[in-house]
Amino acid sequence: VYGCTDETALNYNPDAVTNDGSCFHDTVTDIDGNEYQAVLIDEQLWMKENLKVTHYKNGDPIIHITNNEDWISNDEGQYGVNYSDPSYADIFGNLYNWAVLDDSRGVCPEGWHVPTDVEWKKIEIALGMSQLEADQAGIRGTNEGSKLAGKPELWNDGSLVNNNEFGTSGFSALPSGYCCSGNLGSYGYFWSSTEFSSDLAWARSLRYHSTSIVRGGFDKYFGIAVRCIADDTITGCTNPDECFVYERELIA
Repeated sequence: VYGCTDETALNYNPDAVTNDGSCFHDTVTDIDGNEYQAVLIDEQLWMKENLKVTHYKNGDPIIHITNNEDWISNDEGQYGVNYSDPSYADIFGNLYNWAVLDDSRGVCPEGWHVPTDVEWKKIEIALGMSQLEADQAGIRGTNEGSKLAGKPELWNDGSLVNNNEFGTSGFSALPSGYCCSGNLGSYGYFWSSTEFSSDLAWARSLRYHSTSIVRGGFDKYFGIAVRCIADDTITGCTNPDECFVYERELIA
């Protein structure tokens, strides 16, 4: 019997023998009224769905880009949908450039923030990666990517979905590609809020043909997926600025 085997989850199934990655521990709603399930992974409460919001937290609209040629800004917040097909937003969420994340108006729901690079490392370590591996750039780990991914029917067939621990974390990372027409079904990219350089920011990627996770500096004008993390998990911080200060202290 497949189902949620975590007794602390809201959808715990006492009859389930095998965890199918469906467990969730909370729900959160953004300013547009979109509701997301959240999953607890080693004391970190993460959204288990990609962000879909089209407005900042104060209600201001985020600029909507529908043509690849317009997807070039490092400074102006933009969002789009892969292949400019609105139906994909329901499945994969929206894709955002890094300027949206760096905007003081905020894009995550109240009480949540875009994860820092350090918070991404924490979930990777919780799934089995060593600290040494997590600190490296490029391809890292063993099957942590398979554990982080979910919904095998959306991924192209390959090593990622064929690993026997696919989907076990409940995070349910999706192959949402990049905006506005790339790699849907093959790759999943996710921003962090941590800057790499003036033109790049740290991000993560999963690939259908690999069970590992890639950490690298991605061009800020790229449109890729966003997951949010609750403010009061791990660091005890109450807003993104405090989370950033905490991260800098850890790095130091």
